[in-house]
Parts: sequence; C-alpha cells; structure tokens
Amino acid sequence: MRNHKRLIAASLSVAVAAALAGCGGGGSGGGSGSALDGVKLTVGSKDFTENILVGEMYVQALQNEGADVTSQTNLGGTSVARDALLNKEIDVYPEYTGTGWTVHLGNEDPSQDPAELFKVTSEQDIKDNKIAWIGQSPFNDTYGFAANGDLAKSDGPFDFDSMAAYLKENPDTTVCMETEFPDRPDGLVLWEKETGYKIPQSQIQILDTGLIYTETSDGKCDFGEVFTTDGRIKALNLELVEDPGAMILYNLSFTWQDAVYQEHAETYKKLADEIFADLDEEKMAELNAQVDVEGMPVEQVATKYLEDIGLL
Repeated sequence: MRNHKRLIAASLSVAVAAALAGCGGGGSGGGSGSALDGVKLTVGSKDFTENILVGEMYVQALQNEGADVTSQTNLGGTSVARDALLNKEIDVYPEYTGTGWTVHLGNEDPSQDPAELFKVTSEQDIKDNKIAWIGQSPFNDTYGFAANGDLAKSDGPFDFDSMAAYLKENPDTTVCMETEFPDRPDGLVLWEKETGYKIPQSQIQILDTGLIYTETSDGKCDFGEVFTTDGRIKALNLELVEDPGAMILYNLSFTWQDAVYQEHAETYKKLADEIFADLDEEKMAELNAQVDVEGMPVEQVATKYLEDIGLL
C-alpha cells in the first residue's frame, strides 16, 4: 500500500509538472506536443510591448511542442536584436518587413504591397545573410503621429500636410520622438519628404517610447511619434494623424537563422502561421492595450491569446 501511494504521488507530480510546462513562459519547457522534443532554442525580441508580446507567443508555442526554450525577449532596440540574430546569440526574433527592407538590407522605395514587400525582403535576406523570414501578420504596425486630443478637437483633425502647416505657423509646437526615429531611413525623413517641411531641432523633443504616449496625451507634447497599432492611442487622449500613404508597411514576421530553422521548418512555420492568422490591426491593438493600459503581464496576455486560437 505504501509503495502504491508513492506511485500515485509520483504520477501526480509528473502530471502537475507537465501541466505547468504546457502553460509556457519562463525558461525551459515542454507541453502537449512532441514535435520539438530535445530541441533547444533561444527566442529574442525588441524592447517594446508588441514585439515582446509576439516573441512571448512564440516562446510558449514552441515550448508547447516540447522545445527547451530560453526567452531573451526585451533584448533592446532594432540593432541589438538584429545583431544578436546575426551573431547567433539568438535563433529567432520578430521583425517588420519595412525595417528589414530599409534598415537591415539598405534599400529604398519599398513596395506598398505587403506580399511583394515580404517576397523581396525575404529573398534578399536569405541570399545575403542566411536569415529566413517566416509567416506574416495581417496587421501593419507602421510609424505615425498622434496629436494631443484637445489640440485635435480645437485645430484638427490633422493629416500630414495640416500637421506640417500647424508646425510652421506655431514655432513653439513640440513633436516628441524616440531616439531612432529622426535618423531612420523609414522614419521622420518620409514624413518630411511627403510634407516638404523639415522639423527644426527646436520643435523636436526626444523621449523614451512609452513616455511619448503619456506626454502627448497630457499636452506636454503637441504631437508624438507612435506605432499605429498601439493600444494606448484609443485609451488615452490621442488622435492619429492621417497618413496619405507616406510611411512604410510594417507587417511582422519571425526572422530565423536559416540553418536552425531548416532542422524543423514545418513545425516552426505552422506555429508562426497560426499565431499570425488572427492578428489584424484591431486584435493587435487590443492585446497591446491589455499590457500597456490594463497592466496585465505579457506572459498572461500571450497565454490567453494562444488558448483562444487553440495553440495551447
């Protein structure tokens, strides 16, 4: 009887451990699937909510297929994540097609067709750098600007041209941006090319990404650089400035070291495609808001989404 109880206890312990592993998050894992048993992977991401969240989705989905996953989400900015991938410090991280085409591959004049931009970006990156682009999100999280809501009500609504006109007529106006934006080939230069107005340094204030939203909402910035799928736009006192099509497309893919990807390509692509299938602009903004506005942990939001789409 005593040995029988020990066997029951041991069986329960194994079951509990398996259930916990299947919930994702954290370091090593293993779940209901077995396609990736014994596979060790390191998943990275950039340092803002959306990229961290999609990276965490992949962490948990890979763990649920049996992989031993080290999470390196929230690594840093674009160059930090890309360098980590090229230097084989991570195996995969989420990247945007517009960033790949312009920043990583050094090209200009990106296609405004999502499928075409993915095709040419993925073809060049695999040829030049042995980096594979896998899956593509329906959402396009491009750069944009948001106006302070009170300003938009009194002087807006704004599009790029009327924003430029307002800046010209009001030299005390402040436009808040993150560090990279003024110098990126897919950043401020595209707005300035579209409007013909070069924003002087006296009107630019550099802030951390998260602060731009709250400072613009509070009126300390008149306009702020934003990501167009950010959940804080609807939640805070902000109104998007209408883009006539000047900014580059930013659909999200998982970028892999190709040698690692090819070892289990079918499983990696299947998981990527299933994660992206329902991620349109509305859904991505909703998930981002759960983290940034409602204060839910990234891991919890990722788990709930994966459960909803049947991956957990």
